[in-house]
Amino acid sequence: MSARRSRAALPDAPEPIIAEPPEAKATQPNDEGATRAEYMQIDQVASRTGLTKRALRYYEEIGLLDPPTRTEGNYRLYSERDIARVESIKRWREFLGFSLAEIRKLVGMEEERQQARDDYRRASDARDRLAVLDHSDDLARNTLKVVAEKIAGLEAIRAELRERLERHERLRTELRAEMESQ
Repeated sequence: MSARRSRAALPDAPEPIIAEPPEAKATQPNDEGATRAEYMQIDQVASRTGLTKRALRYYEEIGLLDPPTRTEGNYRLYSERDIARVESIKRWREFLGFSLAEIRKLVGMEEERQQARDDYRRASDARDRLAVLDHSDDLARNTLKVVAEKIAGLEAIRAELRERLERHERLRTELRAEMESQ
């Protein structure tokens, strides 16, 4: 997992609970430009996202989350970027039904898109910027393909369930007619 993280912002996100562990140096910015005072501890992230601390640690262990910044006392500290990533993973998993393997693929594509955004900002030549945009579009198309496959699978399940209900209704009608004829 690269050191880059998703900047995906989620609408209506609650205000962060600011955590500053005693051993944290509040004026020391990290690679994202945030100070440790702008981080949240794992308890606060778990409360905010509705996940357990164990789930957060597991996501880190399997590479869905980059290892968080740590205090001198070895407490995990999560930035807003980390929390946005956690909320995206939760949304992909709970609402869209993606497996952790699929989410890992999506996270990788999101990291590539972030790298493309950074490359675009650094590029001064129009030709280089167009190449970055083309690459970013390819990544977006790949993500759309993954989402479309998931939707197609869900549509197939929905069609099967509707067909079952229609078949049951036909059987119900036949059984009622049989009961009336007796």
